[in-house]
Amino acid sequence: MKNIVLLLLSLQISFFVTAQNAVALKLPSGFTSQVVTQEQGRVRHIAIAPNGTLYLKLERLRNGFGIVRLRDLNQDGVYEDSLLFGNYIGTGIAVKNHFLYASSNNAIFRYALDADFQPINPTAPGRLVYGLVDKGQHASKSITLDNAGNIYVNIGAPSNICQVEDRKAGSPGSMPCPILDSAGGIWQFSASSLDQTYAQGVRYATGLRNVVGLDWNNEVNDLFVTVHGRDLLFQHFPQLYDAKAGAELPAETFYRLKKGQDAGWPYAYWDQFKKKKILSPEFGGDGIKEGAPDAIEPLMGFPGHLAPNALLFYTGLQFPKRYRNGAFIAFHGSWNRNPEFQEGFYVVFVPMKNGLPTGEWEIFADGFTGKDKIMSPREAKHRPCGLAQAPDGSLLVSDDVRGWVWKISYPSK
Repeated sequence: MKNIVLLLLSLQISFFVTAQNAVALKLPSGFTSQVVTQEQGRVRHIAIAPNGTLYLKLERLRNGFGIVRLRDLNQDGVYEDSLLFGNYIGTGIAVKNHFLYASSNNAIFRYALDADFQPINPTAPGRLVYGLVDKGQHASKSITLDNAGNIYVNIGAPSNICQVEDRKAGSPGSMPCPILDSAGGIWQFSASSLDQTYAQGVRYATGLRNVVGLDWNNEVNDLFVTVHGRDLLFQHFPQLYDAKAGAELPAETFYRLKKGQDAGWPYAYWDQFKKKKILSPEFGGDGIKEGAPDAIEPLMGFPGHLAPNALLFYTGLQFPKRYRNGAFIAFHGSWNRNPEFQEGFYVVFVPMKNGLPTGEWEIFADGFTGKDKIMSPREAKHRPCGLAQAPDGSLLVSDDVRGWVWKISYPSK
């Protein structure tokens, strides 16, 4: 087929973790981990079908393709059968009702799946949405679906804090922020209509700088998101913030969203120590004044700059009961906490019931970096990025440095 390339690999490959490149994950007592695939490329989000077929979305093309389909044909717990398709990079991927949904940095595509959850025509997906803002910064388009035929997509703000001149010290914030008409929020589209643009979509929630982790919570039938907070408080305002405050603030945040809500970016940020919305200094703040009084508050704030890249509500039966309906969040790790050590690079758990946290967050899976302390993310062997719940109730975690996927299980006694 001219101008259409489909790379199909049916290779029996055994993946061995050598002593040289292995990392030992630190997990709660009773949990075990296994590497189920590795060296798959810059793996961002992942999705798994009810029969165990695994789909990976790549940030960089591999042999010209950006989606990897994996199968464990011999049922040994390791994926060895590969199909590559989709000639675009991106982050978002999801499986629902015999369709695979995947995003580029400016569009969303849909692939019909057969009875075995294999793509029927991987070279010709339906284009659900196109023309989304992509200006390089915060360009990834994460997605999730509800149970009423809608798909939700993050459109990150191509800006740090909506200044007249982005990331320039002394440049004031733009009031009102013009970016919010087409970015800095979550948009809702039909999960079945083709060739939609902004005109057919709905701005579901706004004031969200960059949401990379999002999931639909079936227990309460609402959308939940994790948000990357702003940068440069200390660097641009040393008279207001010292280096430590610049490393810790503002919080990375976890929200429950309803249609029409505003989370306050860029006018305010969440201070996890004061537990208040603080007016951004570009808009006249001094580190103390509160701002955005009409904006909603997050469910929880985490230390600054940890980069929450995936969110998943656990609904399985394999893990102990306390994990049911709780939230797992994959933190990709910081790059801008100097002079402090960089932090994150782990998966945390937030116990929840009826859509609300019932306790503090806790580190669930750690050790991805292969080091106790790092000063630069380039030192990290792996950085968690995507999460998926396997049919047996285990948890899958992807890495976008070397393209590994771990399966975390709680074996029955």
